[in-house]
Amino acid sequence: MSQITVVVNGRKYDIACDDGQEAHLTRLAQYIDRRVDELIAAVGQVGDARLLVMASLLVADELSEVYTELDSLRNNRRPNAIGQSGSGLVSPDDLNRLAERVEKIAETLEQA
Repeated sequence: MSQITVVVNGRKYDIACDDGQEAHLTRLAQYIDRRVDELIAAVGQVGDARLLVMASLLVADELSEVYTELDSLRNNRRPNAIGQSGSGLVSPDDLNRLAERVEKIAETLEQA
């Protein structure tokens, strides 16, 4: 078991990983850090918790789109909207409700 230090939003985080996964995990952390930087440019420094939640939602949305496209390719049809492919993905309305709930949780965490 290895341990690396990644930097997201200027803060260092020690992360354990399997041997040989250090470079991969470092690339993932750099990707998240870039997404957080994009969010900061758009909404400002709104706290680590909120930024990380927002970045997580953006990445989840990207992943959802990829799963939808993959499902579409497997079924030889054009990509559908999120949740319409039968792959168990959430609908846009569900994603919006989830985002609102996550925002409320993030606000509560920041106030604590």
